[in-house]
Amino acid sequence: MAFKHFALVAFIALSLGACEEDRYRGAARHNIPIPSATYALMSEKGMSKDQPVLIRSYKKESELEIWKRKADGQYALLKTFPMCRWSGQLGPKVREGDRMAPEGFYAITPAQMNPNSAYYVSFNMGYPNAYDRSYGRTGAHLMVHGACSSAGCYSMTDDQIGEIYALVREAQNAGQKAVQMQALPFRMTPENLAKHRLDSNIAFWKNLKEGTDYFEVTKSEPPVSVAGGRYVFSNGADSSVAQAVQQKRQQDEVQVAALVAKGTPAIKLIYDDGDSHASFKRTLVAGGSDSLNRTATWASRDVGVSRPDAITSGPRVVVLDNLGKPKAEFRAASADNDAVLAAVAAVPDVNQIETASIAKPSPAKVEAQPRAVAGKPASAAATQVAKASAGAAAAPVAIDAQPAPTPAAPAAVPFYQRALSFVPLIGGSQQQPEQAQETTPVASVVPDSPTNIRAPLPPRRATGLRTSRLDQSDAAYSSQPVAR
Repeated sequence: MAFKHFALVAFIALSLGACEEDRYRGAARHNIPIPSATYALMSEKGMSKDQPVLIRSYKKESELEIWKRKADGQYALLKTFPMCRWSGQLGPKVREGDRMAPEGFYAITPAQMNPNSAYYVSFNMGYPNAYDRSYGRTGAHLMVHGACSSAGCYSMTDDQIGEIYALVREAQNAGQKAVQMQALPFRMTPENLAKHRLDSNIAFWKNLKEGTDYFEVTKSEPPVSVAGGRYVFSNGADSSVAQAVQQKRQQDEVQVAALVAKGTPAIKLIYDDGDSHASFKRTLVAGGSDSLNRTATWASRDVGVSRPDAITSGPRVVVLDNLGKPKAEFRAASADNDAVLAAVAAVPDVNQIETASIAKPSPAKVEAQPRAVAGKPASAAATQVAKASAGAAAAPVAIDAQPAPTPAAPAAVPFYQRALSFVPLIGGSQQQPEQAQETTPVASVVPDSPTNIRAPLPPRRATGLRTSRLDQSDAAYSSQPVAR
């Protein structure tokens, strides 16, 4: 009898737990609660759920920050989330289908919130905004959503997007008309600006920095307008504020100049297709794309991890000469600053490599899907690539350089053979929607993630608990679906 009583109590407890777990699926997703741990964190930092929020995202670092305004009117950092996936390259989105995630200043209104997303919950960034439209840029449904899959969006885990959605919703319910999202290529540090000083997007990025400088000096939301093809942040600003912002800009420029004088290389990063935070990469490399998918996704439509083969290694690092032309290219272990600089430092006499001649480069073959491995389908090949460990460092290659005048060592491969074996991948366009598959090994294993960031690793729930229909189109995660 006692055993039956115990079994009944256990059954009821499990049933109640399942009901609680299912509570914020389906039609109830708009009521996702803020986690109790986040409430405690807000209390510790002098914040409340009703105060305004602000979002900052960084592609290169694969992180998204939530800032909250405190009682004194200034914003403070509440929480940093590791980003599971973004696609494309550093730089702004230009056209529909280029796989680029937007960069710029965007406003998220209540109308852009979507609790009925195929990717758990989501919100529309508002691309194209007035700045984008002034350049005739195209595209739609650019979201921040769940599921570790991106074709131009910022993709978080389902747990993360649920928490972010709840924080934005509560601020909007308390009267915040629009939540500002500062979508940035990287943290606007002197180190990043020095390395990317000759990138074709640098003028645009410096314009974005004007807004981030305003925010960092005042800890208040920068007013944003568009005039003359630029973002303008100084309209109505107090003269003392404008002076403080200008002073910060000048100090950063001095630091950039000092870093350049010390030999910081000018580089361009080229991704196979976006990136993922190191914490998720470790899961991918250790267990394959299925493991990462289970880690990140439990309530989204099961679309799998997008291009897992593209994020198992770091980006290509292109060293630029003083004219901004490429002269060497090689792999870094990751996009982390230290990893990039270590990769450059490993190149012997990189400054002596002859500047590239990139006239009429050979086109690189683009493969949208993973290549099949002998005897295995393409999907199996992607999993195999995801499980592969990092290889040895690859030797740098001068692009279209002429053979060195001095003879190579007897055991070395002649330089011209290595030069001719390279197929240039750098074009004149700022955007590169797809990159060819690359077999160059990574210089080292993926580095550890920052110690203050912890990626949530919940187990995947039963697929029967999913609420989204599998036949939904890509527009299903838009707050304003339109035909595509």
